[in-house]
Amino acid sequence: MTVPARISIVTFGVADLERATAFYESLGWTKSSASMPTITFFDTVGPVFGLYEWSALADDVQVPSEGSGFRGVTLAMNLVSTDEVDAVFAEWLAAGATSVVEPHKAFWGGYSSYVADLDGHLWELAHNPYASLDADGRLVMGG
Repeated sequence: MTVPARISIVTFGVADLERATAFYESLGWTKSSASMPTITFFDTVGPVFGLYEWSALADDVQVPSEGSGFRGVTLAMNLVSTDEVDAVFAEWLAAGATSVVEPHKAFWGGYSSYVADLDGHLWELAHNPYASLDADGRLVMGG
């Protein structure tokens, strides 16, 4: 058997589920009807995006909930132009995100920035001139 190349759900541990949910809703994201009092789901163009209370998620994974600093993970949102990167970056900041790296021409030839959400999860907002987005907004690499 070959393991499918698929990501079904990305879940962030958050300190305050209600506050984190309100943050993502303020970006215009719509909470799924599958959400429950203990977990919020958002439908995205890619995988389902979930928010779950930090220590409860650590308990589910059976790891300690302590820890801070760089977690070794970023998520990226690819956008159609540098202007869209600038606009989306501004929207994240207006919603309460923290600027980590201002939009700039990146060493790899694209246009990139980083923001941190309310719990410090890092998001890259970028335009990649070497890739495209399909009609549904999914990233198409190498073609």
